[in-house]
Amino acid sequence: MSNHNYTAESIKTLKGLEAVRKRPAMYIGSTGSTGLHHLVYEVVDNSIDEALAGYCDRVDVFIHADNSITVLDNGRGIPVDYHAGEKMSALQLVMTTLHAGGKFDNSSYKVSGGLHGVGVSCVNALSVSLKVEVYRDNDIYFMEFSRGIPLEEIKVIGKTEKKGTKVTFLPDPNIFEVTEFSFDILSKRLRELAFLNKGLRITITDERGEGKNHDFCYPGGLVSFISYLDENKVPLHPQPFYFDQSKDGTEIEIAMQYNDSYVENLFSFANNINTIDGGTHLSGFKKGLTRAINNYITDNNLLKSNNKLELKGDDFREGLTAIVSVKLSNPQFEGQTKTKLGNSDIMGIVESSIVDSLGIYLGENPVIAKKIVDKCINSAIAREAARKARQLARRKSVMDGGGLPGKLADCTERDPSKCEIFLVEGDSAGGSAKMGRDRTFQAILPLKGKILNVEKARIDKVISHEEIQVIVQALGTGFGKNEDDDGFNISKLRYNKIIIMTDADVDGSHIRTLLLTFLFRHMPGLVENGNVYIAQPPLYKIKAGKEERYAFNDEEKDRIMQEWKDKKNISIQRYKGLGEMNPEQLADTTMNPATRTLLQVKLEDTIEADRIFTMLMGEEVEPRRRFIEENAKKVKNLDI
Repeated sequence: MSNHNYTAESIKTLKGLEAVRKRPAMYIGSTGSTGLHHLVYEVVDNSIDEALAGYCDRVDVFIHADNSITVLDNGRGIPVDYHAGEKMSALQLVMTTLHAGGKFDNSSYKVSGGLHGVGVSCVNALSVSLKVEVYRDNDIYFMEFSRGIPLEEIKVIGKTEKKGTKVTFLPDPNIFEVTEFSFDILSKRLRELAFLNKGLRITITDERGEGKNHDFCYPGGLVSFISYLDENKVPLHPQPFYFDQSKDGTEIEIAMQYNDSYVENLFSFANNINTIDGGTHLSGFKKGLTRAINNYITDNNLLKSNNKLELKGDDFREGLTAIVSVKLSNPQFEGQTKTKLGNSDIMGIVESSIVDSLGIYLGENPVIAKKIVDKCINSAIAREAARKARQLARRKSVMDGGGLPGKLADCTERDPSKCEIFLVEGDSAGGSAKMGRDRTFQAILPLKGKILNVEKARIDKVISHEEIQVIVQALGTGFGKNEDDDGFNISKLRYNKIIIMTDADVDGSHIRTLLLTFLFRHMPGLVENGNVYIAQPPLYKIKAGKEERYAFNDEEKDRIMQEWKDKKNISIQRYKGLGEMNPEQLADTTMNPATRTLLQVKLEDTIEADRIFTMLMGEEVEPRRRFIEENAKKVKNLDI
C-alpha cells in the first residue's frame, strides 16, 4: 500500500464544537434515548448547581409539542458581560466553547455536578436550535444558536425584575436516532433531584397529548425519599435512620430503612448526579454498614446460638432501602456521563462515618437493632439453604442426563447472539410452538402452571421452586447475587432474546407478570441489557371466504371490518389461548421474525418499577386494592 497521500493535509483539527458533532457519544454517552435525555440533564444540572450555591429555589421543565425542551430557573443568570480574554460575551463563551464555565475553581461554586465545562455547550452543538434568555440586572438578554453557531450577537430584548436563565432547545434529528422525550424518564431524574435538595421545587409539564405534569418538592429530603421508596412495604422501624455530616471537606448524607421484603434497594449520588454504577462512596457505605452491624453483633454476643453461621455483605442488606449522597468539591467521575465516582479517599470517609453514626444509633435503639440483626441472621440461614438447593438442583440435572432441562426443545445454533428462547404457557401451546418454530435458532421452554410469586418468597424458597430451576438451567446465567460463586453472570446467557409467550387472557397476564417479577428481582441484568421481550399473539382471526386476516387489538379489528364492509359471510374468532392456533398460524403471527411483533421490556424508571412490583405482588393488600379501585374503569378485554 502506498502512503504518498498521507501528508500534513491529512491531519484534521476540529474547531469549536465540531468535535462534539463528530463524536457525540464521547460526550453524552450515546445518540439513542439515553443520550437524548442526557441533554436535558446537562441543562438542568446547571440550574441545580445554582440551587446548591444558594441562589435558586425553583426549576421548571417543559416538553413542548414539537419535542423541544425548555428549562427555566430563578438563579443568578449566566454572566453576560464581555470576556476580554476570549473577545466575546461570557454567555456566548459558555454556550459555544468546550471547557468553559464557572466551575473550575471553588469561588463561584463550592459544589457542582457540571464540572467538565462541556455540558450546555454540548447541548448547543447537538441542537438544531437553541435559544437562551438571561434575566439579570433588570434586563432580558437573548441569544439564538443553530448547531452551536450563534445566529446573532447577544442583545437586550426587554426589561424584567426576574432573575435566572431560560434555555429552549430542539435536538438535531441528524444526530439522534430518536428525538421523542419520555416524560417518565425525565420525571425520574427530576424527582430524584427534588429529594436530594430539600425544599427545591422542580416542575415538569408535558404539552404533548394528555398534558401530564408533576410538581416535586420535598422539605424532608432523603427521609422523604426513603418513605416514598418504601411506601408499599412494611418497615422494621417506623422512622428511617438518617445522618448528615461534613468530614474532611465532604458532606455526607445518608438515609436508610429496613423493611420486610427480601431485596435491597441502594441508590448513590455524588453532587446530585445519580451514580448508577456506584463508586467509592457506595463501596464505603457497604463496608461501613457491615462493620457497624458486625460490631454490634459481636459486642452483644448475638450469634451464640448460631456460632457456625457466617454472615456476608448481602445478608446485612436484605430488605434495606438506602440512599447515599455525597457532595465534594473535586469529584472524579468516570466518563462525561458520570455514572461512577472514583475518588479513592471517599471510601474511607463514608465508611468511618457510617460505622460511627450507625453504631451509636444501634446502641441507643436496642429493640430496632435486634430486629435488624434477626433479619440479617435469617438472611444468612436462607442463603445457606439456597446454596444447598442449588447443589441439589445441579446434582439432579446431572442425574437426569445433562445440564439442560429435559422439556427444553433447544435450537441447533450455538452462537447466543443469534438464538432466542420462548417461555411458553402450558404444554398445549408449547407443542404448537415446537412444531411452528425455526429449530435453527428458536428454542421452546413450556412452563407448567404459574411460577412462584418471588416478591413474597425468600431466596431459598425461590431457588427450590421447580419451574424456576428449569428457567435458570435453560438460560445458563446462574441466579442471584454476583458475589455468590453460582450468582448471575450475563456472559453465560445462552439466548440473546428471552420471549415470554402467554395467552391473551387474565391467567396469561398473571403468568407474564410472575415471570417479569422473577426476572426483575433476581436477574435484573437481563432487563437492563434489553434481552427480555413479550410476544404479541393476535386477539382475533377475521375470515371472509378463503381470505383470512389477524388483528392484534380491537382498533385493528374495527379497521379490518371497515375495509371488508362489502364482503359477505365474515366470521370473527376471538383467541383465548395460544393452543387454539395451529402451528402454522402461531408461527406466522407470533414467532416468525419477518411477520411478528415483539415488545421489548425496558427499565426506564427503576424506582417506579420497584414500587409497582411491590404494590402488585407484595404482601400488603391495601395499596393493591387502592390501585385496582383507581384503575378499574381502564380495564379492557376482561375475561369472565
